[in-house]
Amino acid sequence: MILRRFKFNFTSHAQKIWERARKSATRSFWVVGSVIVLLFMADVSWNQMMKRLAPVDLSETFNTSIIVVDRNDKLLRAFTTENGRWQLPLSQKDVAPHYYDLLLNFEDKSFYEHNGIVPKAFLRAAWQWGRNGRIISGGSTLTMQVARLIAAHSSAEQDKNTKHRRSLWTKFAQIKLALRLEKQLSKQKIMELYLQLAPFGGNLEGVRAASLAYFGKEPKSLSMAEAATLVAIPQSPENRRPDRYPNRAKKARNRVLHRAFMNGVISKGDYLYALRQRMITKRLAFPMIAPHLSEKVVTEKRQDKIIRTTLQRHLQEKLETLARSHAHRLGKGLSAAILVVNHQTGEILSHVGAADYFDHDRFGPIDMTTRIRSPGSTLKPFIYGMGFDAGLAHPETLIEDAPVRYGLYAPENFDGKFHGTVTLRKALQSSLNIPAVKLLASIKPARFSARFRYAGLHKTIPNNLAIALGGVGFSLFDLTKAYMHIANPESAVELHTLKHNKPLSHTKVFKHRPLLSKQAAFYVSHILRGAPPPKNAKPGELAYKTGTSYGYRDGWAVGFDGQFLVAVWIGRPDGGATTNLTGIGAAGPLLFDTFQHIGEARVPFRSPPPGIITASGNDLPPPLRYFDKKKRRMAANSSDAGIAPLQIAFPPKGAEFYIPPRRQNKFQIALKASGGKLPLTWLVDGRQVSSKAFERESSFQPNEKGFIEFSVIDALGKTDRVQIRVR
Repeated sequence: MILRRFKFNFTSHAQKIWERARKSATRSFWVVGSVIVLLFMADVSWNQMMKRLAPVDLSETFNTSIIVVDRNDKLLRAFTTENGRWQLPLSQKDVAPHYYDLLLNFEDKSFYEHNGIVPKAFLRAAWQWGRNGRIISGGSTLTMQVARLIAAHSSAEQDKNTKHRRSLWTKFAQIKLALRLEKQLSKQKIMELYLQLAPFGGNLEGVRAASLAYFGKEPKSLSMAEAATLVAIPQSPENRRPDRYPNRAKKARNRVLHRAFMNGVISKGDYLYALRQRMITKRLAFPMIAPHLSEKVVTEKRQDKIIRTTLQRHLQEKLETLARSHAHRLGKGLSAAILVVNHQTGEILSHVGAADYFDHDRFGPIDMTTRIRSPGSTLKPFIYGMGFDAGLAHPETLIEDAPVRYGLYAPENFDGKFHGTVTLRKALQSSLNIPAVKLLASIKPARFSARFRYAGLHKTIPNNLAIALGGVGFSLFDLTKAYMHIANPESAVELHTLKHNKPLSHTKVFKHRPLLSKQAAFYVSHILRGAPPPKNAKPGELAYKTGTSYGYRDGWAVGFDGQFLVAVWIGRPDGGATTNLTGIGAAGPLLFDTFQHIGEARVPFRSPPPGIITASGNDLPPPLRYFDKKKRRMAANSSDAGIAPLQIAFPPKGAEFYIPPRRQNKFQIALKASGGKLPLTWLVDGRQVSSKAFERESSFQPNEKGFIEFSVIDALGKTDRVQIRVR
């Protein structure tokens, strides 16, 4: 009985196996037969079929993330696509070579030989499907994988948790699309499509996005183990995510390495070393370098996928760290902003908008380079420069630092003291308030404001004397543009942050008129080089000026050498008052530290332009010895003995004057002479100018643009002449 039952069960079981095998063989026969017929037909009419294949629309495929890069194409910041995915542009040369060795060995050894499909692999896949009733291996080439990714990418139903249906018909659709790709694109372009579209879990697409997110590096720097990991993940991107399933990712990586070793693609040493590497377990944040500037340029250039800036990434990273540590050291709630500019080309090399972009207690997301604040004393150099341009003074001119009143306004110095008779050089280096206000009163605030307006720098400077002490709103960016006119007036260019394809010209390309003449800019620059530096800083290397706003709310420092200009702001973004925050104590050290981080050799300052007076004291022309009018007149009259040679003190030889259109009928050029015997006679292009014979000063109103020659003749017949240009 037992034997009968066993025999019956065995027979029944064998019958089931036979029936299943017969059905599987029948299915395999038909499937393989159909594939053979299809392949035979494709082979017979290959050329005709290839000609009829339509091009693939790849417009949606290349909808990559917008990235902002530095001057050397190093990534500063990336932005997700409209559907929230990271898909960064990448070319084949930007990936480590051993990644391709591992990829082709594991996925498609004959990638560079086939035309999109490998019939042998496809027959094997069809046979397995026929035997098992489901797809075991796809027989897919890299081109077919790219075809599948393109189809999924262009589908509106795509979702990161949706598995693509695997059927014979979808496989045929992939084959057709793969053939179209092979006809339309080169192997390099197909490979780059794979590099860009391969899924790596979550919202990561493409090798570059995965390399940055999982390893924090560009694909060109991938190690052997890291490259193997990126080869393995796309086969099952959600199940092999290292940040969620590190053990699965490690096993898959090791299979890639083992196959490469067995096929002789990598050496035994590389294989064993790669196996010992630990698998990462968390996903890293994408770079966020120069975040404020990146957001600004993306808004302006939204249509560009790659935005190339003039920044230097290594310098930007150093200065962001420097600003963060400096602000934290100074106290709570304080932030810092830094701009570094090459004033020879106008390129912005570093843009630090805040001490810490992610620190909301310090209002990190606010770009403080564009916020309007009181500039303190940083505008004083321009007052002095305009005074030099107007012939009112010279750096060695003596001025009285004494109590003065203009109506109800009585300015005081920062230290509350009066320093008596000082040179203008000393007054500017010490940032004395009273001499600056006196000089501005002689220039007239309205003229000062007009010069900035016609230079295209500021349109809202009020017409009052308080602007000498910071009674006006300026941003760090505005201040940087203004100081460009001092640092490099001969070939100053407009500031810009976007990299140009053509080399920049070193000629004057100001859209507006220069703020100061070459001579005045040189005087100011030479004075600022002698300003006392912060503690432990070497004097004389920089020309710089600091400023402190009312209530110690803002500390400023702007400095330059022969090539670079740096502007620094320290303060509370909310405009709150602080305790003893000064430009010299807070912003000055940050300025000098920034120049140390630039790290390049100091470029010498420019040589003096023509027309510079190097005399001092009694060697100065009498009209320039004293700022006070009475003392100036006495000094001029005391030189009537004719011992000193006759000389035109102003305008200097080769000077250029820019006449604002609105002031063309009111603009006057001051004429001043020293030495010689009174009375004096002034000539303009050979024609006498009406003037008081026993005074050394006169004026002339030009009626047209061009070159003008001024001559002066004293009572003894001695002459002197200069030529200037009016624009």
